[in-house]
Amino acid sequence: MSSLKPLQLYHRGPGPNPWKVVTILEELKLPYVLVKVDDVKGKDYLAINPNGRVPALVDPNTKVTTWESGSNIDYLIDTYDQDHKISFGSSPEKFLARNWAHFQMSGQGPYFGQKAWFTRYHPEKVPSAIARYDKEIERILGVIELHLETTGQQYLVGGKASYADLMFVTWNDLIPIIKEPGFDFNTKFPATYAWYERLGARESVQKTRAAKSKATAA
Repeated sequence: MSSLKPLQLYHRGPGPNPWKVVTILEELKLPYVLVKVDDVKGKDYLAINPNGRVPALVDPNTKVTTWESGSNIDYLIDTYDQDHKISFGSSPEKFLARNWAHFQMSGQGPYFGQKAWFTRYHPEKVPSAIARYDKEIERILGVIELHLETTGQQYLVGGKASYADLMFVTWNDLIPIIKEPGFDFNTKFPATYAWYERLGARESVQKTRAAKSKATAA
């Protein structure tokens, strides 16, 4: 893949969704450049992503543009993971991984995001909303905990770290700052915490965290 032109990933800084795409780019050893978007509602960016959100991914090698983080990752897996390094080519694993990917996008991301909003950014404190999304964080973690305990596996599907596992990391990284005081991730959800730590030890995740820190500081 050394002849590939760098893919362009558009981001705004600390938001978790672009960085989960970066992790997949790193896993697949794809060349990429990070493009900071100052105005997501500006005409130029809306021509790339009509939803006016990040991330968006532009691939100059195929002339394909995708937006929404899940779509970005689907594209990268379908186009560049032909050897199934972090995906699966056959049933049932192929479809089981999709279950978890959709759970991340429909469950973890939105609920964690709402907790972050009501905890840190909403102009008024709304205790009922904070309590609701705090409980949802634990519900999401509990779903993963039950699955890992029941299967006895180290990863969600197929006995290996896949894109489905890796999609959860950047949102789980927010737990220390969005969860209510006194929450002990390791004690309450030990299998999930161990899974999170295993993923965090991967080179791709470490590089993603470093790139996010640098971009956020800038």
